[in-house]
Amino acid sequence: MVESVPVHLPELEAERAFLAQARAALVRMHSDVLVREIPVIGGEDNDERFTNEANQRAHQQRVLALVDLPDVPLFFGLLDYEPGTIEGIDRIHIGRRHVHDGNGVPLVIDWRARVSVPFYRATAGDRQNVVLRRRYGFSDAAELTGFEDEPLVGAVASDQADAFLRAEIERPRTGPMRDIVATIQPEQDDLVRAALHPSVCVQGAPGTGKTAVGLHRVAYLLYTEREWLSRGGVVIVGPNSSFLSYIRKVLPALGEVNVRQITIEELITHPTTASDEPETARVKGDARMAAVLERALWSYVGTPVEGILYSKGSRRFRVHDYELAEIVSALRGSTRYAPGRNALAQRVAHAVLVQMERSGDSPDDRVQNAVARSKPVKDLLAAVWPTVTPEQVLHRLLSDAAFLAESAEELTEEERTALLWAKPARSWKSAKWSVADTVLLDELEDLIERRTGSLGHLVLDEAQDLSAMQLRALGRRCRTGSATVLGDVAQATTPWAAGSWDLVLGHLGKADGIVAELDRGFRVPEQIISYAARLLPEIAPTLGVPTGVRTVADALSIVSTDDLASAVVTACKTALTGEGSVALIAADTQIVELRDALSAAGLQPALLGTGEEEMDSSRLVCVPATLAKGLEFDAVVVAEPARIVAAEPRGLQRLYVVLTRAVSGLQIVHAEPLPKALDR
Repeated sequence: MVESVPVHLPELEAERAFLAQARAALVRMHSDVLVREIPVIGGEDNDERFTNEANQRAHQQRVLALVDLPDVPLFFGLLDYEPGTIEGIDRIHIGRRHVHDGNGVPLVIDWRARVSVPFYRATAGDRQNVVLRRRYGFSDAAELTGFEDEPLVGAVASDQADAFLRAEIERPRTGPMRDIVATIQPEQDDLVRAALHPSVCVQGAPGTGKTAVGLHRVAYLLYTEREWLSRGGVVIVGPNSSFLSYIRKVLPALGEVNVRQITIEELITHPTTASDEPETARVKGDARMAAVLERALWSYVGTPVEGILYSKGSRRFRVHDYELAEIVSALRGSTRYAPGRNALAQRVAHAVLVQMERSGDSPDDRVQNAVARSKPVKDLLAAVWPTVTPEQVLHRLLSDAAFLAESAEELTEEERTALLWAKPARSWKSAKWSVADTVLLDELEDLIERRTGSLGHLVLDEAQDLSAMQLRALGRRCRTGSATVLGDVAQATTPWAAGSWDLVLGHLGKADGIVAELDRGFRVPEQIISYAARLLPEIAPTLGVPTGVRTVADALSIVSTDDLASAVVTACKTALTGEGSVALIAADTQIVELRDALSAAGLQPALLGTGEEEMDSSRLVCVPATLAKGLEFDAVVVAEPARIVAAEPRGLQRLYVVLTRAVSGLQIVHAEPLPKALDR
């Protein structure tokens, strides 16, 4: 945030003293928790051990949550209420976490508390008992530099809040994403504070803050529903490790340290050593594959052709083939594969027990279990309902053309051809699997044995790129929980993208989810978003054109050149004369060559995708186009848009992503002709 308008010095000094008091109180709170003795329940049984371990984890999380972050302001706003609105308090400071003075008197109120809501919602027309709203200015070192007061009674400067928002957005940035808790807008606040159920899906144009909304929603839900969510946990799934590195500091800054942030490949753990062609990956991600896999699995269940004979002493008990066929038919498809196999053994054993009872015996459960484990029953299971693994089924499906044709009646002949391995492995044990295969294996695993447990809440960022089969896999991990789905249909760059948000929610198992749209671009200047929106008629004709709320002088420039590398170096040098982060974004096949040109010119660029701290190490970052999604920089130089478009089937969508990463300035450098949609 930039320094605010001059304020009366004594009041500024008083606010600085209050900040020091609040920081000291937070340090004391941390020390108190750190030395607090954790009660230990005696005994060695599992329940008591589990309780002790849970208490220990809760204590560790509390200690971490109270760590003061020196570069993060402890509070960012203040509300003066009408006298009597809040018992005993007329003024509250609003910050990222609750801080008290040791006697229960609040010094800072958590932004998620109900009493803080008017900071985001109150207007001159709907004051919500607020007399004055104050916003603070801080340096990058979190030193209080000033404040702005916005009175909600009397003469009100209508553009004051907008000026504050603009100043905060345009504050130069380096390194990972920072929170937007001080600048949350009413339409964003509605989504942040939405109830845990039903699930929420946010369609957000570039620069609307959808990722930040999702992260702040996690922090809010952990504040209001902590006990419930602690049972299943909260997981954030991002598109790649670079994106997760970029957002990693937001939740800790909000006091939430116990949220897992991973990619879908890390969530669905299975070794991958193979890769797929785009068309093959598209077919494997198609929702129709669920029916193909189910049919393939259940084809292993056969029809008994003869009965079984069970002997006990001198007596013989026979279950005829037609009786066995009726049992198998009743179980087929009515349960998962493995429980069905177990049920078949028990039902056959029960049929034997009925005959024993008719002959005068009184068999009990132990006898039934003995029959179920007997050789005749085991032989029946091996012949009619064999044990199979997910790898065994998928290996056969991808290597046996006849089996695939029988199982995949929904697919075209061309699609089945795309699925078949050119050189199948000799057995499923030596097969090499791709990322798309792991999702199919996950589906088969659940068809064989139901996955137990459920996350409390699942956040999917850049969800428009997920396939139907990936969404099904994620939904299985959150059967009883809820989800926050974030994305932009216009930025769908994968050939296997599931489609509309209704389809996405359906595949996820959250068909009752609410779809909301953010279309005001706070973070991308109007000139840039309007230019990028020229692509929308081709890539997302059903979407409206987003609007930018800010205009920035000279935000967009386009340079045509005969020497691309030289022009890129010049553009980056010019961008570095300003403040904040600078990104060079180019096609993946060009980025290393251009990075080398920047290095040869004496600049020190980092290359995204080579290390976790890469965005912290340099103001200038070279970004492969495929890793740009979700990131934001003060200034962006885009090299050769035509190469970005030509690199993949959905190249125009990728270019739309690339063009909308700048907060202050975008310079396009090209030697080849621009795509037709932009060259007008």
